[in-house]
Amino acid sequence: MRPGATWAGTRRRRPRIAFSYVRSVAQHAGRAQDGDDVPGPHESEFEVDLKPLNGSQNAAALSEISNTAAAYPGVNVSVNTFLVERINETLSGQTAAVVVNIVGDNLDVLDAKAQAVSQILGGIRGAVNVNAQATVQVPQLAIRFRDADVARWGFDRTDLLDDVQTAYQGEIVGQVYSGSQVYDVSTLLAPGERAAISKVGDLPIRNTAGTYVRLNQLADISAVPGRYLIQHDGARRVQTVTADVSGRDVASFVAEAKQRIAAAVPMPAGTYVEFTGAAAAQARSTQELLVHSALAGLGILLLLSVVMGHWRNLLLVLLNLPLALVGGLLAVLVTGNSASLGTVVGFVTLFGITLRNSIMMISHYEHLVTVEGRNWGPDTALEGAAERLTPIIMTALVTGLGLLPLAIGSGEPGREIEGPLAIVILGGLLTSTLLNLLVLPTLALRFGRFAPRDVEA
Repeated sequence: MRPGATWAGTRRRRPRIAFSYVRSVAQHAGRAQDGDDVPGPHESEFEVDLKPLNGSQNAAALSEISNTAAAYPGVNVSVNTFLVERINETLSGQTAAVVVNIVGDNLDVLDAKAQAVSQILGGIRGAVNVNAQATVQVPQLAIRFRDADVARWGFDRTDLLDDVQTAYQGEIVGQVYSGSQVYDVSTLLAPGERAAISKVGDLPIRNTAGTYVRLNQLADISAVPGRYLIQHDGARRVQTVTADVSGRDVASFVAEAKQRIAAAVPMPAGTYVEFTGAAAAQARSTQELLVHSALAGLGILLLLSVVMGHWRNLLLVLLNLPLALVGGLLAVLVTGNSASLGTVVGFVTLFGITLRNSIMMISHYEHLVTVEGRNWGPDTALEGAAERLTPIIMTALVTGLGLLPLAIGSGEPGREIEGPLAIVILGGLLTSTLLNLLVLPTLALRFGRFAPRDVEA
């Protein structure tokens, strides 16, 4: 409950929500016994339901909520939309975009290195919500058997551990059938005997000779702090540092973080750092997409070189790509977006549409000259451009109108990929369409090579 909320008699007064754009707030505290999530008692999750907001308002709301939560001393926060959180959890098990895993064997070393890495990440431009996974110490009861006393009383260490486990955790000794239901029967100490830690040492244990010996005569019993969770990855212990990125692209942030960590945080033998999460997944996806696009582009280039009558005509078709690239980059810069997987997919799609329009124009020029027997000159170039004006404009309009809603709401939740994609395609279509209709006919008239079939033969 927010500070300042009061009680009136036995009826609780509902706390006032300070932010006007927040509809409701719900908290998840604790965890179910058989739940999938394994947070400790030091973690809690708040679900904040926002009123309908546009992209800029939603970004401002997330920033204000994050700053408000971070103002509480000793509290580490991570503020994400539902979709982003689920994607990040699927990729790395964490809710942040950048996940740094320090892998090794010594837990104390891992904790120290994680703190050093978190300090470095916090000093990099664009880093927000930098959190080192807390190593919360919980009270545990340690029972250390004394070998001399165990041997003197004729006990076996394994049998002693089984007896203690049976007394305090229980052991299934049988089953009871009631109709179609089967119930396990367990034996363990009565609740009153298990309630006090001071009574653990009084637990009587019988040896093979029938002599009863108290547990404190065989072992040293003490309450010690211990870890409630030890994370593992690939059968090795791991400590995790997470961070979100704001105001810059994730790829450049990760590259700078790798350089700084390698220079400032020396790792002992057997301990190393690896980057995972959305940043690593985006880098892999971008690399695969570029490789596959390059292979597809090479195949398209070979096919066009076979179809086109002259190499100059092939260059005219490819000339539209640079101007489309410039238009897409300008659109990204004007809207303030950063490089992401959505922008890469947008450029690939944009190049496909641009090539189609160029091929449509150049192939029509070849048709006019080779099939209809026109003489190549200004009149033919103007006529071909006029006849291809309608299909090129319709292609651009249909694509632009379909993507315009995504581009306008690119900052809204759920459009983290489609929004940048739409912006890139719209910007590139604008410049490439102008090139097709205004510049390409002039360049084709000057550099194109079109001749009737009998002349080609």
